[in-house]
This record gives sequence, structure tokens and C-alpha cells, in this order.
Amino acid sequence: MENRYSIPKAREGAQVDAGLRNYMSSVYNRMTAGVLVTALTAWLVGSSPDLMRFFLGGPQMYLVIFAPLAIVWFGFNPRTMNSRRLAISFFLLSALYGITFSTIGYIYTKDSIAQSFFVATAMFAGLSIFGYTTKKDLTGLGSFAVMGVLGLLIASVMNMFFHNPMMHNVISGIGIIAFSGITAWYTQLTKEMYNSSAPAEMNSCMAWAAALQLYISFIAIFQYLLQFLGQRQ
Repeated sequence: MENRYSIPKAREGAQVDAGLRNYMSSVYNRMTAGVLVTALTAWLVGSSPDLMRFFLGGPQMYLVIFAPLAIVWFGFNPRTMNSRRLAISFFLLSALYGITFSTIGYIYTKDSIAQSFFVATAMFAGLSIFGYTTKKDLTGLGSFAVMGVLGLLIASVMNMFFHNPMMHNVISGIGIIAFSGITAWYTQLTKEMYNSSAPAEMNSCMAWAAALQLYISFIAIFQYLLQFLGQRQ
């Protein structure tokens, strides 16, 4: 009897593993597509003085800067939106981030931007692998990292008034650490939330939500690395 039931169980396990791999691949493919949209948009806007003036040359720049937050809070809800609407919101947010990043070419050297991007990519890949493979529960790390991000926001607002260079470096360092923790924790959470028996539409919505969170973490790591390591023009 043991041999009769071991084969179906093995096949079921193999199907779950294959489904999980496909699911995680879809998450990272969507996240990567978002990063590419951001990079392309930043390059297009940054290379056109007319587009720079149109998007960032007046009070409308505040709309561009705060629009991504509005999308995350109010326009991206996997519980009420289908995967198509989530995809539109995700790529719209990616393009808006690209517009805000169009100015970094005027602030930092090209070598600094490239160096920060490759370091961020290497860090993100390593943290994702750790989060995916570790057997240790990273929930505590995730909670600690989220609290760090909240403290980071408060410190950033305060430093807008004091303009302290030392505080600027401390904020950048904390940002790198906090979003590194979130990357590892959310990778593990994404893996655990996968359900092979769930409808394809539900898994697709979950994949868009995971791609958004990991995209934001990668962008934040890159941004704080650039602030910490970047050489200004």
C-alpha cells in the first residue's frame, strides 16, 4: 500500500514545485518589466528639456512626485481589482517613478548611477535568494524593517528643515538596511502565499501585488545607495 500511494504524492509535490517556480518567475518578470519601464521613462524625459519642463517645470511636479503614493494607497487593491487593472496601475506607477528619476542624470555622474544600479541589483538578487531558500521565519525581521521605514520617513521629513549632511548619510544607510530586510522577508512571504489550488486569476493578482512590493524595495535600495555612494556632478 505504501508504494501505491507514494508515486501520486511525489507527482503532486513535483506539480506544486513547478507551479511555485512559475509563479515566482512571473513575479520577478513583472517586477523587472516595471524597472525597465522606469529606466526607459527616466531616459526619455531626462534627455528632453521640453518634457522636463512639462512634467517638472512648475507646480505640476508635486502631482508627479506624490502620484505614485496615491496609486499605491488608493489605486492598487488586489482584493477588488482584476489582474488587468493591477497591471495598468503597476506600469503607470513605474512610469511616474521614471519621471521623478529623470533628474538624477543632472545630479549624479553616469558612473555613480551605473555603480549604484549594479550594486542594488546584486544586493536584491542575494536577498531574494536568501528569502526564498532560508528555513528561518523572517516575520520578525519584516516587522522590524517596516518600523525602520516608518522611522526613516519621520527622519527624512525632519532633515528637510535641518539639511544635515551627516543625518542625510545616516538616513541613506538606514534606508538600505530597512529595505534589504523587507526584500528578504517579502520574498519569503510571497513564496508562502502561493496556493497551487487557487484560480489562475487570483494567483495573477497576488503576483502583481508581490511584484509591486519587490519593485518598490528595489527602487528604494537603488535610490539610497545612490545617495550614499553617488558622486555629484
